[in-house]
Amino acid sequence: MQQHDSLLFAKLNLETAKIPWRELQRFFAQGKVLLVDEKQDIVSIAELMANNDADQVNTLIQEQKIKLVSDDQAKIWINNDQLVWAVVVAPWVLVQQAD
Repeated sequence: MQQHDSLLFAKLNLETAKIPWRELQRFFAQGKVLLVDEKQDIVSIAELMANNDADQVNTLIQEQKIKLVSDDQAKIWINNDQLVWAVVVAPWVLVQQAD
């Protein structure tokens, strides 16, 4: 990972919040919700995307550390009324399961 752009990282960190999965259904239906692997820092991933770091983002996609939320995962989260960590990097919403 790259060195954090402190202002951008701080801004994205402040915009990250827990939200009920059901509130993201519209974005999920549009195919705009990306699941960030639980071992990854969601804010760092958001920063890479905001900086258009295509090489790093493509590597993370190839390594399955970022992927579209599957229908099966979405059903589990709906049934469990799951909270997720979310941050928006337009047009994407990045999520991780919140504990």
